[in-house]
Amino acid sequence: MKTLIKNVVILSLTGETSPINGHRFGEKFGDILIEGDTIQKLGHAITDDVDKVIEGRGMLAMPGLINAHQHTPMSLLKGFSDDLKLMDWLDQKMLPAEARMTPEDIFWGAKLSMAEMIKSGTTAFADMYIHMNEIASAVVEVGMRASLARGMVFLQDDGGKRLTEALELVERWNGKAGGTISTMLGPHAPYTCPPEPLKEIIKIAEEMNLPIHIHLAETKEEVIKIRDKYNQTPTEYLYQAGLFEKSHVLLAHSVHVNRRDIGLLKGMRGGVSHNPVSNLKLGCGIAPVSEMMNQGIGVGIGTDGSGSATTIDMFEEIKAAAWLQKLDYGDPTVLPASQVLRMATIGSAKLLKIDHQVGTLEVGKKADIILIDMNKPHLQPVHHIESLLAYSVNGADVDTTIVNGKVLMQNRKLVTIDEEELLKQVSTRAKRIVEGI
Repeated sequence: MKTLIKNVVILSLTGETSPINGHRFGEKFGDILIEGDTIQKLGHAITDDVDKVIEGRGMLAMPGLINAHQHTPMSLLKGFSDDLKLMDWLDQKMLPAEARMTPEDIFWGAKLSMAEMIKSGTTAFADMYIHMNEIASAVVEVGMRASLARGMVFLQDDGGKRLTEALELVERWNGKAGGTISTMLGPHAPYTCPPEPLKEIIKIAEEMNLPIHIHLAETKEEVIKIRDKYNQTPTEYLYQAGLFEKSHVLLAHSVHVNRRDIGLLKGMRGGVSHNPVSNLKLGCGIAPVSEMMNQGIGVGIGTDGSGSATTIDMFEEIKAAAWLQKLDYGDPTVLPASQVLRMATIGSAKLLKIDHQVGTLEVGKKADIILIDMNKPHLQPVHHIESLLAYSVNGADVDTTIVNGKVLMQNRKLVTIDEEELLKQVSTRAKRIVEGI
């Protein structure tokens, strides 16, 4: 299957200072040739015989956004428990509701998140939850790219059930669905993983060459809890356990890390998923993203689950990430548009360990591409494309989403999801889950 995207401005995000064909939108246009799942050509007036032509005039092509931290089934709890303190949000609302969710609910909740992600320009995501087989099945059906981890909490002895399920996920799904599914091990967080099970997971990850996805220092309460129990910061706790010695690690949040913590993370494989909207809504704080990046620590962008963030539009996260750092440092030059866009694409791809496949538009990389309709009042005139993308574009401006060479949305219409059936299913299921809570 050959697909040609014609007459589109191409922003490759490879580090070039301007888009292909000039820095002002509409001066010139380029074409993108996709063969199978791969970008074969980027250039002018491509004349190859193709099976499908997508007219891109008036649009901008860029790499799909990559959500570095998600809990997709929590879409069923969107808007259910807003404006609460974190522990009230968790204990009074989230945990009781999640306890009612069936494997089928998990499937439909994941699918709802994927619909929202596709419609707002996200092509890949990292997920940590339970009933991961259902989520993987939804990924296959929908056609997105995903890195999946079975979340593991070790506050009670479960006879090894969680770890067994995590390893079964790896065995069954790693590299499957044409290579669009990868897997990680997912110990939940320092305060839910005592030293022995944590060290066991680290050892297994090293032996199997698997990345690790874990929450870190999301709240002040976590810092106090770990300090009281181990006389360490959460980062020191993970460092002493050996997490950063050999493993590729995806750290979610990392809001409450001090300078010594950042020094311990320096040189780590992987990096941090910054989730600014969730951290803002729950009053968790502002992660020292610029300081981490200045120390060479990789930082990408995620949304967290809809239960906390409510929106999983990555363009909203891009805005929030940039604005927060500028405010925190009192400096408008901090985290400029081009840098924050790369965080949400190639930066997140590096965290998921898929940057050799996606994150930029380059010949030989997988065709994970979004087209943004620039012919809108809030996106004109165009002086600097990167600024408009970072500060003005929203998810509803995405016209077309392509993953692994397959069109998942065109002209704002989902191709692989029956949206009417999806909305019917989630409405009924969400009402049952939260009733009486």
